[in-house]
Amino acid sequence: MREILVIGGSRYFGRRVVELLRDGGDRVTLLNRGSADAPPGVRHVRADRDDEAELAAALGGRSFDVVLDQVLYRPEQAGTALRVFGGGRAGRYLMTSTCEVYDRVRGVPGSPLGEGAFDPAAWTGDGTDGTGYAEGKRRAEAVLARQSELPYAAVRTAHVLGGGAADFTGRLAHYADRMRAGREIAVHAAPAPATFVEYGEIAGFLAWAAGQDFTGPVNACSTGEADVRQLCALLERQGLPAARFEEHDGEHGDEPSPFSFGHYYGMDNSRARQLGHPFSELTDWLPGVLAEVR
Repeated sequence: MREILVIGGSRYFGRRVVELLRDGGDRVTLLNRGSADAPPGVRHVRADRDDEAELAAALGGRSFDVVLDQVLYRPEQAGTALRVFGGGRAGRYLMTSTCEVYDRVRGVPGSPLGEGAFDPAAWTGDGTDGTGYAEGKRRAEAVLARQSELPYAAVRTAHVLGGGAADFTGRLAHYADRMRAGREIAVHAAPAPATFVEYGEIAGFLAWAAGQDFTGPVNACSTGEADVRQLCALLERQGLPAARFEEHDGEHGDEPSPFSFGHYYGMDNSRARQLGHPFSELTDWLPGVLAEVR
């Protein structure tokens, strides 16, 4: 029986991962600040992961086969993780990262990006203060990539859809609500397609990845892409009124809607398939997920 620590994992697909690991026979510990209780059969440890002394004290002398970090957003947190879980206290560190690490790459639609399009070990920063979501993830990956003591993997997760009532993000609901109300939807003039992954599938992939020994980054997404106009067209087929679009460029204080992207950085999932985990086709599940918010 493996000992697995999940940091975060209190809601959405993170909570589903905890349940899958537990149901698969692992001894699972959930660590959070007390924002949510652990599912039945899961040990619960309360600590602030940003307080290194508190984190170390809460875990005592325990060691883990795998640490799955669902809420690693900054390089300082990665540094804390190396100090707390180094020295053999964790056999492997699995970080939930994001497709947004590629948002500085100008890809070409139809040519999805492989993991090599962003090399964390060579990343020197984007010139910002590093507090943004994408840059925080890039710098956190960089900290892990530049060390060799703790084996790590970074699951670069596509935009997650689905989950029904568990989806707290409101991103799909943003479109459905505006279409029902006849309100305009802000989009780029030529929105780029993006890659997505279904709620249950990304939870399953993370649970599977916890039992593997690969290291480094891996893209996690369904095969296939869609842009914001296509998503809205599919919602129309679910019976919603036609979408009304208003073009925004995002450069003058206006903000396009959640799945409107000004340039392409869709992901290629070939490495995951080569490792033994093929992903579904986007068209296999997207209509069902959209039906949840119609």
